[in-house]
Amino acid sequence: MHSFGYRLNTILTAASFILAILCSLASFSDYFNVPTINAHIEVLKVNRFRKQLTGNDEVSLTFNISMDLQSAFTWNTKQVFVFVATEYDTDKNSLNQISLWDHIIQEKKHSKLQTRVTTKYPLIDQGSNLRGKQIQLVLHWYIMPKVGRMIEDKKVMSKFSLPESYT
Repeated sequence: MHSFGYRLNTILTAASFILAILCSLASFSDYFNVPTINAHIEVLKVNRFRKQLTGNDEVSLTFNISMDLQSAFTWNTKQVFVFVATEYDTDKNSLNQISLWDHIIQEKKHSKLQTRVTTKYPLIDQGSNLRGKQIQLVLHWYIMPKVGRMIEDKKVMSKFSLPESYT
């Protein structure tokens, strides 16, 4: 006759195996969902454009954001992390990326967003490279599932030029 420990081990092993199969199936189901993100970002004004005491350029912006992330939510979605970044090139670096604003959306009912925001994080460049620079705003999103791999994507939103002089 089998002991209590042997029976408990058998039950826990079978339950763990079934749970692993179900988690794999849940993760596999995310491959069939291709989200179509509708978004628009418009820069309204440059609030501050100055040179810091360290010699670095600093920019603060105000922009309108409207986005619909409902297609990113499935039954397996825990939350969606979304952020707006600037991308530009300089003589030193072919690609500079700086995050300006971010937001975490935990429920599908809050996934439609239309707001006017000031940059949460200032755009600071190492040096005086931002005067007259053309930069583009890029919307990034990370879909974090309950089970499985994290899905990331981005969409280039708009381009604009910074002023030639400090304000």
